[in-house]
Amino acid sequence: MSEQHSDPTTAAPDRRATTGTDPDTAADEPVVDLADVTFGYTATPVVEGVSLTVDPGEYLAIVGPNGSGKSTLMQLMVGLLEPDAGTARLFGEPAGEFDDGERVGYVAQHANAAKEMPITVREVVTMGRFPHVGFGRLSSEDRATVDDALATVGMSAFADRRITELSGGQRQRTFIARALASEADLLVLDEPTVGVDAESVGAFYDLLATLSAEGITILLVEHDLGAVVERADRVVCLNREVYFDGPTDEFVDSGALARAFGTEARILAGADG
Repeated sequence: MSEQHSDPTTAAPDRRATTGTDPDTAADEPVVDLADVTFGYTATPVVEGVSLTVDPGEYLAIVGPNGSGKSTLMQLMVGLLEPDAGTARLFGEPAGEFDDGERVGYVAQHANAAKEMPITVREVVTMGRFPHVGFGRLSSEDRATVDDALATVGMSAFADRRITELSGGQRQRTFIARALASEADLLVLDEPTVGVDAESVGAFYDLLATLSAEGITILLVEHDLGAVVERADRVVCLNREVYFDGPTDEFVDSGALARAFGTEARILAGADG
């Protein structure tokens, strides 16, 4: 087994104050808590023996080579998959049983598939209010929250435009606005810049930095190592097992990249600058 580079309980960045959290949840309780989690789609584990916590307000990026289990780990964190062994907790509850849709905003890897949906930007963002209103009617406060979310991501001017008419970057901003409209405490993004035009990527990460500064917890799976090094506070480097878990500024010189990526590391490092 590969050796973990550092203990996540000591290597994680300083905790930040949280905003909008459940008053019944302790401010210092981990948002995510994985203990010796193993999972496989077959007899061979995709994720093996992973233990880590994510504290409120952290901006954590998960990196690793293709097929390393990054997206699987993300789904285990939010309860979309159940561990074969170990435990996964989300906001203090078993992740698979967590049902408070208001607290988690999830932007899946293939969210851009929604570009074929004949609906407007405002309609997409309004979906974020459904966990609050159920089958009831939207209130003026709900509509104001939608407007605020659109303004936050710079999409107010596109509110009545159809998703089919947007660029990749604009679509991803729309899906983030939907998560913001749900007033989520945790924003989960699985390779959000795939299919996004290069011109929009910088603005996209500026938006995430702003949300992070406001206290939203961000979990990011990202293939762009350059963006991770420049933007995230903490990195988990994964290739089935955890090769590194700690502050971003220690990741570059840790040797974890070469151990996890092998010869591919040089290619990726060069491509990402």
